[in-house]
Order: sequence, then C-alpha cells, then structure tokens
Amino acid sequence: MGKIIAIANQKGGVGKTTTAFNLGSCLALDGKKVLLVDADPQANATSGMGLDPRGDHPSVYECLVDGYPAADSVQRTCVEGLDMIGSRIDLVGAELELMNRRDRERAMAAVLSPLRDSYDYILIDCSPSLGIITVNALTASDSVIIPVQSEYFALEGISQLLNTIRIIKSRLRPSLEIEGFLLTMYDARLRLANQIYEELKGHFGDMVFSTVIPRNIKLSESPSHGLPVILYDPDSRGAIAYTQLARELVARGRRKQKASGS
Repeated sequence: MGKIIAIANQKGGVGKTTTAFNLGSCLALDGKKVLLVDADPQANATSGMGLDPRGDHPSVYECLVDGYPAADSVQRTCVEGLDMIGSRIDLVGAELELMNRRDRERAMAAVLSPLRDSYDYILIDCSPSLGIITVNALTASDSVIIPVQSEYFALEGISQLLNTIRIIKSRLRPSLEIEGFLLTMYDARLRLANQIYEELKGHFGDMVFSTVIPRNIKLSESPSHGLPVILYDPDSRGAIAYTQLARELVARGRRKQKASGS
C-alpha cells in the first residue's frame, strides 16, 4: 500500500511545489511508482511537469466535486514512473462547493483511496493556505513534509500549521505524522541560514531532514521548460539535493518499518 505524503505550509514561496515535483521525479527515477496530486488552484506543479492546466483533461477538481474516478484523471508525465492528477483554477470554487457537504474533510481521502495500491508514494502539493482543500489533503495523508525557507521569518506561522495538524490528528486522522521539516533556499555562506537550521534542529530534532535544498538557478529555470530539475540539469546542485532527499525519505521509511517490526 502506497504512502500518502502532503507537502504543506500556509506560507507562500517556501518551495512546496518545487519540492513536490522534484522529489516525486527523483523517487520515480529511483524505481518507485509515484503519483503527484496538484491540490493548488495555481496549478504550478501541473505546468511545471509540462502538462496544460487549461486543457480539458479531468483534474483534481472534477474528482473532489463531481466524483470523477481518480484513475481516469491520472496523466503520464515526462518522467517514467511518475503519474499526475493535475489542477486548474476551477479548484478555487471547490472550497465553496465542499463546504456544505457531510464528511467534506474526507473528500480527498475518498478520491485517493482506490489508487493507494497502485503506487509506492502519493505526493500532494498543497496550496499556501489552511483552507478546506489543504485540510482534505492532510486528512488523506499518512504524513506531511513541511518546507521551511531559510529566511528571517521562516518559523513564523509554523505554530499555526502545527496546531492545524494537531486538530486533524485528534478529530480526523489520528495516524497523521510529521514526515519532516525541509530547509529550502539554503545559502551556506549566510550566517542567518545556518542559524535557522540550528534553530529548527533545536526545536524539532530528528524531524528535520539532513538534506537541505540550496538556492539554485536551475531549480528556478526548470519549470519554465516543463521539466523537473533532474531532467533539466542532472548535475546541478538542486538535482543532487533532491536526489539525496528522495534517498533520505526512503531510508527513513525503512527505519520506521524496521522499528515497528512490519
């Protein structure tokens, strides 16, 4: 059964989408079967993988609102082993359309449940908010990766996200865990970046990934070419970092399995 991981932080511009499609691509190139779900109305992960968010292929919106079968919404991407359920601007309206439904927080879980056995990992790229779609993504997930930008206000708002996760654990998804905090846009030359990493480690210990994602122009360029960085420039620092992150994620999973005796 595949593991569902949300990539979430209500703060914008911290590298959620960059992490979602680059981590997914690196996992797929490492031989894993991966599904990427774009749960952000901006649809940047969709276009970043070379798919057209303005096309007529069914998106996550149709799955959540109209009950369209998720399996029929899946599209192949340019990366072997990486499939995608895309997004488009219509998803903005899903917040209102779900609001009056019973079990509205579990719509995403119902959509993804039939696909679990087909994938090793299902990654959900969340929007920069704590609205009903993000709550849906967290409720559907086994764990959450929290990207944190290495800048002065990096830790601002994390307490709000952690409180949301606590509420979801208590009311909707008791097994939800924090997979890890991921430091992004890291520049080792800056004392502030190192201070933020140490502060994260001090607060959250082993929940902080050892891998950090550097500031890297290739990471910024690759989405405009509809490619993950591992295909755009496999020798770049960004590609190397996401390859390391994929391996660290898999290794963490193995250690947890071993510890639980499963």
